[in-house]
Amino acid sequence: MDLTCYTILVPIGLSEQSKIALEQAERLAVLTKGEIVLLGCIENSGGLKNLFIEDDEDYVNDKLELQSRLDLLVSEVSSRTGLKSNAMVTRGKACNKIVEVANLVSANLIVMGTNGAPLSLYEKIIGSKAIQVVSKSSCPVITVKGKKHFNGCRTIILPLDLEKETKQKVKHALTLACLWRATVKVVSVIESGDFRVEPRLRASLIQVQNYLLGRGVKSTIDLINFNGRSLAKTILDFSILHQADLIMIMTQQENNFTQYMIGSAAQSIIHNSTVPVMSIHPEVKIREVYSLP
Repeated sequence: MDLTCYTILVPIGLSEQSKIALEQAERLAVLTKGEIVLLGCIENSGGLKNLFIEDDEDYVNDKLELQSRLDLLVSEVSSRTGLKSNAMVTRGKACNKIVEVANLVSANLIVMGTNGAPLSLYEKIIGSKAIQVVSKSSCPVITVKGKKHFNGCRTIILPLDLEKETKQKVKHALTLACLWRATVKVVSVIESGDFRVEPRLRASLIQVQNYLLGRGVKSTIDLINFNGRSLAKTILDFSILHQADLIMIMTQQENNFTQYMIGSAAQSIIHNSTVPVMSIHPEVKIREVYSLP
């Protein structure tokens, strides 16, 4: 993951949470000397008219007003950061348009706010906007829920298991840790008394730690027990205990579907974490053998 002069897409809505996400994006953009793209989306209000008419008067007026607000915000961002930034307004379902624009501008990262678990029946079935974006995006997505965040990143939580794909997070963690001079806490969760898996997990943790230490990144390893908790709750408790500033998770890919499906543990972490969560899609092929360079 090359974080030099790269593009960060930030969806901007009416909520305070999107402004908090923008603050996080600005901090990362300054470190990478990158570019910020603000995206405003006008969702269809329904009806057959909106299916065929793109330039109706209400839409044009709404677009002009939103573009004006975003242009003002662009000026403020550029003034604060000294970096290039611009804004776009689009129309349609927000989660789809965020992913489309991310591809259009070749975004390396999406940073977006989230208000937590879905409340409506529709969102409970389909998933929140954040989950839908994470599931469809080809680039990493950082979701920001909490109100107060450290200006930077001191501690990154890196949950790992024995799956080959999850180790891809190590390279992302390495890049971010170098940028922020952060400590990476590599952690695996295990059932108490699972003596069959424990040696393999511990060996994997040590391998990852040595990889990070060998590249100048501070790292610790922990093998913790569920103690009756879910995987998500165990990771979240660990992040709170160690005052984490970022959790990195790998989403799951269902091979029988054309798009990514997000596992329940990943959804729970995204919805309930009070610190930003970076979600990354697996990139390796199923039969590819993973090894740290």
